[in-house]
Amino acid sequence: MPLPKLTVAQIAWVVLQVAAYIERQRRSFLRGAAPLSQNQMAVMASFFPESTLNSARIVMLRGIRVGNPPFYEELVQMGFEAGSLPDFAHMAAITFVDTIVSHEPFINELLFHELVHVVQYQKLGLADFAAKYVRGFLGGGSYEAVPLEKNAYELDARFAAAPAKPFSVEAEVQAWIDAGRF
Repeated sequence: MPLPKLTVAQIAWVVLQVAAYIERQRRSFLRGAAPLSQNQMAVMASFFPESTLNSARIVMLRGIRVGNPPFYEELVQMGFEAGSLPDFAHMAAITFVDTIVSHEPFINELLFHELVHVVQYQKLGLADFAAKYVRGFLGGGSYEAVPLEKNAYELDARFAAAPAKPFSVEAEVQAWIDAGRF
């Protein structure tokens, strides 16, 4: 079923809710998060700026899952089907600005994907990231169609195919920004 058409005011409200949720989750999980290990830093160093790797924090949940945002109830009232909204409990990991929360062990490809999101947040800022994520979801109709996710999946596939062939994630994300692909 297609997503409902929202008014400009409704979209602005959703963007604000998403940004506030991200910030609350970041603050909540940051307390129990740790820096990347030396091994993780070494593997990612050829792809990410040192400042990104130093600022990123990770936490792997055990026995609990990240819950869906509380504003999902209002989205259902706006006409969204509950099944059309991303289900956070089924995601491998979620990045809240610089804090990566995982439901699974941090294999290199998963960590790489989430670090792409850290770079996206660094380049766009929280408010613009949230706006682009919401508009991408509404425009594409699914989580997989969000350009921010497409960018992260494209880059993590490139990493997985050739982990010994360095490239700059920061430059790649900037190229997508410059081309208006988000």
